[in-house]
Amino acid sequence: MFDKILIANRGEIALRVIRACREMGIKSVAVHSTADADAMHVRMADESVCIGPPSGTQSYLSIPAIISACEITGAQAIHPGYGFLSENANFVQIIEDHGLTFIGPSAEHIRIMGDKITAKETAKNLGIPVVPGSDGGVPDVTTAKKVAADMGYPVIIKATAGGGGRGMKVALNEAELDIAFSTARSEAKAAFGNDEVYMEKYLQKPRHIEVQVFGDGKETGIHLAERDCSLQRRHQKVFEEAPGPCITPEERARIGKICADAIGKMGYAGAGTVEFLYEDGEFYFIEMNTRLQVEHPVTEAIFGVDLVREQIRVAEGLPMSFTQDDLEINGHAIEVRINAEKLPNFAPCPGKITAFHAPGGLGVRMDSALYDGYSIPPYYDSLIGKLIVHGRDRTEALARLNRALGELIIDGIDTTVPLFHALLQEQDIHTGDYGIHWLERWLEENTPG
Repeated sequence: MFDKILIANRGEIALRVIRACREMGIKSVAVHSTADADAMHVRMADESVCIGPPSGTQSYLSIPAIISACEITGAQAIHPGYGFLSENANFVQIIEDHGLTFIGPSAEHIRIMGDKITAKETAKNLGIPVVPGSDGGVPDVTTAKKVAADMGYPVIIKATAGGGGRGMKVALNEAELDIAFSTARSEAKAAFGNDEVYMEKYLQKPRHIEVQVFGDGKETGIHLAERDCSLQRRHQKVFEEAPGPCITPEERARIGKICADAIGKMGYAGAGTVEFLYEDGEFYFIEMNTRLQVEHPVTEAIFGVDLVREQIRVAEGLPMSFTQDDLEINGHAIEVRINAEKLPNFAPCPGKITAFHAPGGLGVRMDSALYDGYSIPPYYDSLIGKLIVHGRDRTEALARLNRALGELIIDGIDTTVPLFHALLQEQDIHTGDYGIHWLERWLEENTPG
């Protein structure tokens, strides 16, 4: 067993890992920038180390500083959380070279799934269904037009090293392809230092469905059903639920087994998420995230498992504490991401919290690092909390979400809470009749000016 784990992250996810460590009797080490000296994860950990100034590149992304913190404290393993260095294969290799354990998959698996083209080819070879598209990168617009003609319009151009919607453009017809192709390459170059792009068929009204998988690093892979993350703004999720309201038990079993078998064949270790676009009963692979997801609590709620605890167990070389046959869905869970942003333009809104009260009661969980008097720094992601509810069915979960949002108090800054109050008035939300473009259109229709 590990005696001490360092968490290479901040905010609510650092707290989440600290809690799992405490329940397992493992000491925790928090790292922090000078801007986060008073952060809750620093207060809650057994030890803390300052690793640099406010800038993320000089603190939470500084590999030498994090390795030094391990050496200073005697931590034997590093949990990356999500974001920052969580999917950095070089980081994993350096950790292993220093005789430490990375709580997550191998550097090789992170590298394979970090490149969109390699990931798609790997998925195809493992029997995972993929979106029709180009065979690798598309070098020029002439080739792009040939590829588009073969698969049919509309098409989407994506950066091979992309993420967060950058380097991603849609062309509805050949007339739009020239500008879409050149813009995607320019954005990719600016954002990632790599202008290579590839192309896929653009689905008209898909949903975003992701399958939670877990592997023991040997030959066993399991799945924990799916999450529906279709409510998105600029490719960023805001509302996630499990199980997916549109997925049948037969579809769940089919795609779950495909993903679990693939994870087993890979020898994948720990938590991962296989992400799909779903339309008309078909699943199309888009990417795999080789880490814990922001929305993992909804899966924990419906299965009653602790995914962070399982990550730690597998990293220690222990077997998973459950098998596929042990997993049975119980009810429905929903998560909303609460950001420090000012509506309607979603402008970042850092500042001092003058009052904070987390909702409670049956089936309510609030993952947040907020407290009265805390000053949200302007240097990091605007996510400040996740409100998770669980009910016997989706109707009860929605009612519980409405009640919990009404109890939540965050004063001193603007947040996205009013967005969720408004969404819960929409019939489409209650019926589950929406795809990945629904929220963008709703915001256009409901934003003044």
